[in-house]
Amino acid sequence: MNDLKVLAVITARGGSKGIPRKNIKDLAGKPLIAWTIEAAQGSKLLTDYLVSTDDQEIADISRQCGAPVPFMRPAELATDTATSMGVVQHALKWQEENEGKTYDALMILQPTSPLRSSQDIDGCIEKMAETDCDSVMSMVKLTDFAAKKLKVLDGDKIRPWMEDEGRESSSRQALGDVYKRNCAVYLTKTERIMEGDLFGHDSRAYVMPEDVSTDINTPLDFELLDFLMRRKLMK
Repeated sequence: MNDLKVLAVITARGGSKGIPRKNIKDLAGKPLIAWTIEAAQGSKLLTDYLVSTDDQEIADISRQCGAPVPFMRPAELATDTATSMGVVQHALKWQEENEGKTYDALMILQPTSPLRSSQDIDGCIEKMAETDCDSVMSMVKLTDFAAKKLKVLDGDKIRPWMEDEGRESSSRQALGDVYKRNCAVYLTKTERIMEGDLFGHDSRAYVMPEDVSTDINTPLDFELLDFLMRRKLMK
């Protein structure tokens, strides 16, 4: 397991529009990005980690938290249309060209998942080491969900999203478990990343509990999580 060399890239663009200055906004007494940096620092199985950002203030705060920021992300990889794939491919190439380091796998850690732990990071690496899969994705089980419950509106008329929907809804107990990616950890073999493939042919799930699967997308997400974390810290 220790032979698997993994680089984690904390992706932190400066131009957040939904939540201005999101990555360094105070969350329960720390900049948002600090929670992810601390999780990476506590990992026993990561080979290296770094912060990829285009923003000097984010870089400075990340360094104050003890995180390596070995380069500033090129402007073309910091636009609204830039992809995470391009960002991590750049980080891998930079590490090889400037540090002489290569890795078996690349992990994406987004600051917007502050409740992911060091143990979650290591659990994903352990699963890849044990299964030799192409990728490991953190997942969360959805409660009371079924595709048959999804509808579309024709004006204000409700129509089934699935054509084969029956006249009667299935009971909750009869529905199989359904999962979705919670965006906390993306771990992919380097060769797949360089091919532009985040998942590969064999992608495995690392399931996380719902209460640590928060993914901050809106100001309401941020404010609610801040309230809950501060209340927990006060206990």
